[in-house]
Amino acid sequence: MDLLPLDHPRLKENNFDLLRLLLAMAVCLVHAAELSGFAALQSLSGVLSAQVAVQAFFVVSGFLIVMSYERSSSLTSYTSKRLRRIYPAYFTVVILCALGLVLVSQRPLQEYFSLAWLKYLAANLSFLNFLQPSLPGVFESNRLAAVNGALWTLKIEVMFYAVVPILVYCLRRFRRLPVLLLIYCLSVAYAELMTIVAAHTGGGFYERLARQLPGQLSYFIAGAILFYYLPFFERRVGYFVAIAAGVLSVNFLFPLPLLQPFALATLVLFFGLFLYAGNFGKYGDFSYGVYILHFPLIQLLLNTGWFIERPWFFLLSAVSLTLVGAILMWNLVEKRFLLRSSHYVGATTQAETGTPVKQPASL
Repeated sequence: MDLLPLDHPRLKENNFDLLRLLLAMAVCLVHAAELSGFAALQSLSGVLSAQVAVQAFFVVSGFLIVMSYERSSSLTSYTSKRLRRIYPAYFTVVILCALGLVLVSQRPLQEYFSLAWLKYLAANLSFLNFLQPSLPGVFESNRLAAVNGALWTLKIEVMFYAVVPILVYCLRRFRRLPVLLLIYCLSVAYAELMTIVAAHTGGGFYERLARQLPGQLSYFIAGAILFYYLPFFERRVGYFVAIAAGVLSVNFLFPLPLLQPFALATLVLFFGLFLYAGNFGKYGDFSYGVYILHFPLIQLLLNTGWFIERPWFFLLSAVSLTLVGAILMWNLVEKRFLLRSSHYVGATTQAETGTPVKQPASL
């Protein structure tokens, strides 16, 4: 089956920028409720799900990153695009936290800049934040001492980036659909096995293993399947959406682990590719900044102790600071590392000059 042309209507005009921003904001709101523990905000955790939002992020990545590799002229080109998109902002956040949070540390200066500080820097800069999630004396009076608990998903994302060239090689060498379905099923089986073992042993270790790449790969693969078979999906989109909605409804009462990832992917990509809502990438993509900045900003606000009696003012402050930080991160860091061929460079040109610039989906 041939790949979709770059001028395919669904790839030129889509809602991925808006979708990712909404997902990032959902994670921000849930973390604000969970980290604060404010009773007035607990309804947010009932209405929104950070877990589902992260899974939806993985679906979008599965679609766009596989497309990025298929459209890249070489492995070097693909690697360059991925590094430019994800690492500059990530590096900036880690360094800002490592240097700036000394101001709120409860430890003396010499104890802050210690071996633990170096371990934090090394672990987080290499996407291994689970090895050292906290800094000396920082946020110790908060409900959770972790500096940036949202970064665990970036490790999975980077591992998926590394897997994609191998995946595509297998898809080109063997029959595409059987390979994709096999990987999808193995991923679901792994996650279920770890969940069962965790339930019998009471070990959180196995729950964490279930959340890692083998267990999350089904969401990436579901996105990749819909990329490769988008024309088929388009022709039968009504059936796909109706069945997916039914599966997810039943999943609330009776877990359907084999079907849930693909059902979620169907609804996510239906929103991303259909019912075009406008060019939300015109002024940039702030979703990544929202995602990697919100956690430490929430922790900082809670650390002040100012918001104990003002939960809604706390939430407004957290959201406002996160959005401002994301806008600054985009303009000062992220877009400066993008290639001129980037979707966002073209979108910015269109916004500034009024000249239409046709671009494929965000890569």
